[in-house]
Parts: sequence; structure tokens; C-alpha cells
Amino acid sequence: MSDIVEVREERLSGLTPRQIVEELDKYIVGQAEAKRSVAIALRNRMRRQVVEDPEIRDEIKPKNILMIGATGVGKTEISRRLARLTTCPFIKVEATKFTEVGYVGRDVESMIRDLVDISIDMIREDEIIRVEEEAEDLVGDRILDALLPVVQDDDQREESVRHTREKLRAKLEAGELEERYIDITVEEHVTPQLEVFSQDGIDQMGIDMGDVLSGLIPPSRKTRRMRIREARPLLFEQVVDGLINMEDVRQAGLRLAEETGIIFLDELDKIAAGGREEMGGPGVSRQGVQRDLLPLLEGAAVRTRYGVVSTENVLFIAAGAFNMSKPSDLIPELQGRLPIRVELDNLTAADFRRILCEPKDALTKQYTALLATEGVVLEYTDDAVDAIARIAYELNQTTENIGARRLTTVMERLIEDISFDADVRGGETITLDKAYVEKRLADIVEDPDLSRYIL
Repeated sequence: MSDIVEVREERLSGLTPRQIVEELDKYIVGQAEAKRSVAIALRNRMRRQVVEDPEIRDEIKPKNILMIGATGVGKTEISRRLARLTTCPFIKVEATKFTEVGYVGRDVESMIRDLVDISIDMIREDEIIRVEEEAEDLVGDRILDALLPVVQDDDQREESVRHTREKLRAKLEAGELEERYIDITVEEHVTPQLEVFSQDGIDQMGIDMGDVLSGLIPPSRKTRRMRIREARPLLFEQVVDGLINMEDVRQAGLRLAEETGIIFLDELDKIAAGGREEMGGPGVSRQGVQRDLLPLLEGAAVRTRYGVVSTENVLFIAAGAFNMSKPSDLIPELQGRLPIRVELDNLTAADFRRILCEPKDALTKQYTALLATEGVVLEYTDDAVDAIARIAYELNQTTENIGARRLTTVMERLIEDISFDADVRGGETITLDKAYVEKRLADIVEDPDLSRYIL
């Protein structure tokens, strides 16, 4: 099982900061400083793992990052793409969802427990891939048993049955029997819903109530009749459970979370002293949440249902707009736990144009691909793209500035009529030019009140 973690670490160590930035550039326009910072932070974690002196290695900690920038400039996207690029366990949480210890609500340690759950799921998926071929063979055997059970009567009849099974196996592998019905036995685990317990509280005690109650209540076995194509996934899950050692998976998941976990902590500015007051609720202390975050960012042992997890090497990337407050409004201790500060640039009309066209998942490409499923060819002229970018930028200046997210709302309104009629316009080539863009979006551009309502 440790081989899985080592393979992941070997892959991570092969990514240089320059390569990481190049990959991020495929999806995110601009923000070079932020990309460089996260790339270096990630690389340093990999460098730490190969430091020869164990005393020095233990003293090297992740350099947590604070991203400062308006909404929609790419803070979340940088972290999300970084997690996909490196296959690290990654979660995104909002600081406003947590409450100070002693209040009703989620405590900050729940983010570590969520990270561990994700990490274990990743390890289990890797293990499934490792045993997939063996599992599929066993599934085939179980299907054959349901079609033609093995007999133990006499040698002659046993040989005849074996010969018939081989013929059925050939048909099964060729996909000729997928619609045939078979009877299979499935196990159904029943876990009572105990509403009086707080799941977070149970997790803090290191107890998996699912395991406890499943041990007390035996699973019920039922025979179900279904098509072979429907039975395959159920049988596959049953077989995989027998081939994978879940205890090893959990231990490997704990290690993966500890060594390579990334937590993106958004809306940090909302718990700063100068942030907006909470609307409703008991007015939970924002400084209390900051103090609860301190030990996690410094390095603490958190009890989870699978064991104790150290947060010493978890990388925290915090972010906030800080338009109603400033980083210095955070308590000094928390500021010290976020030593790397990166300020992201506001997006210009030129940035919007690049966002519309350059990334691999650019919005123009997405809408083209969507309409192509209906047989509609969607094309954009250069002046149309310029107009879309300009209008989105101007709307951000005259209404709430939501960054690149404004492009999505503008594009959705622009393509609305075409999308609605796409099923009857198959085979057409539709070209969007500047005149069409300005005509379609004229009402929201000329009427600020309408644009606020719609966009």
C-alpha cells in the first residue's frame, strides 16, 4: 500500500515550478505572481521529502499562502487546478462556515477530517485500478455461476458443464449476454439514523459510528433478479471489497493527507475584525475562529475516525477579497502563519478577451462544444469577442465587480436564444459578430437597473 503513496510522491517531485506554472497558464490568464508562489510552495514540499538530514527535514514546514484579490480574479481556480495537476488531496472551505469552539456549528478541525476522507477515497480508487483486472475476472466467474452452476456429480457431467461454461464465457466476453437475467445475492447494510448525535462530535472522539453499528446489526442478504449489465457494477463492488485491505487503505490515506494535503481556505477576510457583521445568528466571535485556526496552521494533531492526523505538513492557501477589511485586521498570530502574501491583479478588458479564447476550457469553446451536440456550428468573429469582453468589463465597473464570473452571465444571455432553438437548427452555421452581440446585450448595457437585476 505504501507503494501507492510513493508513486504519487514520485510524480509530484517530477514537477518543477516552471512546469507547474506552464500547466496553470493553460487554464488561467495572468496572475503570474500568484502562480509562481503556489508552484514554489508545492515544489518545496517535494524537496523536503528528499532532504537527507532527518533533523533538518522535520523542521522544514510548508509556507502557507495568503491570496488577496477581488472575487473572480482566479484565486479559487489557481488552487483547484493545482490540486488536479498534482493529484493531491484537496478541499475548499469557507472560513465563514466555522464557529468558535463552544458554539453550535462546525469547528475548524472538521476541515481536516474532510481532507482525510478525500485522501482515503483517492487511495481506494488507486487500489481499485490495481485489482481491476482480477476483480473483473471474478465478476465473470460469479455471472457464470448464476447462469450455470458448477456441479460435483460425476466426471462426465462435470466435463460437459465445464465445456458449456467455456462457451458461455466466450459469449459473455463478447457482450452477447448483457440482456439476460440472472439472480444475484446482495447485502444491504442498515445504519440507524441517530439524530441526537452530532457527527462532528463523534468524529472528534475518533469513532466511526458506521463501523460500530454495522458490527452490531448484521447485513441483510436479498436475492435480486436483474440483467447482467445491471448486475456487473454490484458484483464488482462486492468483489473489490474482498480484494482490498481497507485498513491499509486508511493508513495510506492518513499519510497522504498529512504529507500532500492542500486546504484552500476562502473568505478569510470575512472573519477579520473589519469584516462584515454576521447577518443573523448568535454573532459568533470572528476572532475566536481565527484563534481556533492557529494550531492547525502551526501544526496540530487532529483526531479523526481513522486515527490521529498531524497538520504540520498540510499546505494552507487562504484567500480573501479584503475590500471591507485588510490583512492587518487579522490577529497577529494568524498573520504570522501566512508568511507568503500574494496580491492578485484586477482583470482588464484585455484579460477578459484572453479568458474568452485562450484557456483550454474557454467559455467560447464550451458553448461551441455544447451546440455541436445538436449539429449547430457556432463561430465568433474577432470583433464579437472584443465586444463581449468590453461589455463584461463595463458591467463590472458599473455594477458589482465579480471578475471573470461576469463573462459566464454575459455569455449565457448572449447564447440564450440560440440554445433554445438549437434542436431545430441542426446543420446550421451561426456566426456571432459585433452587431449581434451589441443588439442582444443592448438592454442590459443601457439600463443599469436591469443589468443589476439580470446579471
